[in-house]
Amino acid sequence: MKPAQGKLGVMCVGLGAVTTTFMTGVLMARKGLAKPVGSMTQYDKIRVGRGKDKKYLHYGDIISLANLNDIVFGAWDVYPANAYESAMYAEVLKEKDINPVADELKAIVPMKAAFDKNYAARLDGDNVKDCKTRWDMVEALREDIRRFKADNNCDRIVVIWAASTEIYVPVDEKVHGTLAALEEAMKADDREHVAPSMCYAYAALKEGAPFIMGAPNTTVDIPAMWQLAEETKMPIAGKDFKTGQTLVKSGFAPIIGTRCLGLSGWFSTNILGNRDGLVLDEPANFHTKEVSKLSTLESILVPEEQPDLYTDYYHKVRINYYPPRNDNKEGWDNIDIFGWMGYPMQIKINFLCRDSILAAPLLLDLVLLSDAAARDGRYGTQRFLSFFLKSPMHDYTQNEVPVNHLFQQYVMLKNAIREMGGYEADEEID
Repeated sequence: MKPAQGKLGVMCVGLGAVTTTFMTGVLMARKGLAKPVGSMTQYDKIRVGRGKDKKYLHYGDIISLANLNDIVFGAWDVYPANAYESAMYAEVLKEKDINPVADELKAIVPMKAAFDKNYAARLDGDNVKDCKTRWDMVEALREDIRRFKADNNCDRIVVIWAASTEIYVPVDEKVHGTLAALEEAMKADDREHVAPSMCYAYAALKEGAPFIMGAPNTTVDIPAMWQLAEETKMPIAGKDFKTGQTLVKSGFAPIIGTRCLGLSGWFSTNILGNRDGLVLDEPANFHTKEVSKLSTLESILVPEEQPDLYTDYYHKVRINYYPPRNDNKEGWDNIDIFGWMGYPMQIKINFLCRDSILAAPLLLDLVLLSDAAARDGRYGTQRFLSFFLKSPMHDYTQNEVPVNHLFQQYVMLKNAIREMGGYEADEEID
C-alpha cells in the first residue's frame, strides 16, 4: 500500500446535518476537544496472525490511514450557508460543541450544487449550477474537483454523497448497461434515466477520486459505473449509511436465524423531522429508501434455506415526517416470531437514536477506508465496506446475493484490513 502522505480532500455532496456533524467532530477531535466515538477506524482492534504470533491492533497500526490532521473539507449544497451556519441550523450539536471550531467551519463555503428539483421536490435552495445538460453538470463538477484539489494542495480526493435521497430510478439496461450508453444519455440530456448523483459519481471517478454513495439512490450500482470504476482504477462503495433501524435489523435478525426461531412478520416504522425526513415525506423519494430498507432482511432470513421458519413472513417499512423530533429519529420495530410447536411470541424494539450522531463516524470510516483501498490498488465495488451500508452493492447481473448479515460483513471488513496490511485473510463466512 502506498503511504497516506499529503493532504486528503474530502468533498461532501450535501452540507446538512450529517455532513456538518461529521466535519465538526473531526475538527474538534483534531484539537483534542472531542472523541470520535463510533468510528471503527479510530477505536476497533482486530486480530492479525495466529498462535504465538497473534496480536490485536488498531486499523491504523495494520494499514496506512490518513491522519485526521491531514483532512481538508469541501462541499456542494443547494443552500449557500457555510458549514458553521448549517451546523447551527441543524441543531444536532450544542453551540458549545460548535463554537471552538467556528472559524474552520465558516471557511467551508459550499460550491453550487448540480441539482434537479424533479429528483428532490421538497428542496428549494438557489445555490445551484446553471447547466443545460447532464453532460454540462459532469464537466462543471470535474472542474470543481480539480480546482478544490489545486487550491487546497491536496494529494488525494474522496467524494462522498451525504445529500438527500433522490426519487427512485429503475435500472434501464439500455442506458445503464454500458459506460458508452450512459455517456450518450448524459450528452443527450436524458433527465429521466440520469440522476444528478450519477453526474457526481462520474465526475469523481474521472478525476481519480473514490466515490461513496451514502443514500439509497441508483447511482454507482449500475454496470456503467462498474465499468468506469474498472477503467479509472478507482474504488466505489454504497449504498445508504447504515445508522439506526437497519443497523438493529442487520444485527438482530441473525439472532433469530441462529437460534432457528420462525418469523411471521417484521414491521418497522420511523419518525424523523430533519431535512432528510422532509424529502422522504415525498412518496417518490420514500420509495427509493423503502427498496433499500426492505432488502436487508430477505438475505438474512432466507425462505429457501429454512422453509419451515421463513416462508411468507410479512415485512413492512414506514418513515413518517414529524418536525418536532428534528434529527432525533425514533425507530420502532414489532417482530412477530414463533417457536416450539409454532407458538407465537413478540419482540419490540424502540431505538431513540440521533441520526447524524450515528452517521458521522460512518462517513469518517468510509472516507478513510476508501482512500486506503485506492492506495492499495483496489478498484471497483468495495464489498468489504458493506458493514457501514444498508443496501450493499452487488452484481445482480450475475445473480449475486448481497451480504446483509452484520457479523458476516464484519468478517469481510476484517479480512480486507488484514489483506491490505500484508496479513492472511484468515476468517471465513460460514
